[in-house]
Amino acid sequence: MSQYGQINYELLAQQQQEQLAVLQAQIQALLVVQAGGAISGVEKVARPQIFDRSSKKVSGFVTACKLYIRMKVRGVTVEEQIQWILLYV
Repeated sequence: MSQYGQINYELLAQQQQEQLAVLQAQIQALLVVQAGGAISGVEKVARPQIFDRSSKKVSGFVTACKLYIRMKVRGVTVEEQIQWILLYV
């Protein structure tokens, strides 16, 4: 495999791992809600990784932010949510 092909393969593998982590967190959150568990802030939800402005990571970053806000950042204004997201950009 060429060096270029190896780099593409590693990048693809990293992106898939990030997407898998986000999906696993979403599944866990759904299981808690379906089991009748209250969203109390006790559930562990990973914070989004610092966004490196890569166009290939936009979807995963947005999903991670939405999930974290839905699970942990409640009772704040939209402006405060945006300010929180900007900490990771």
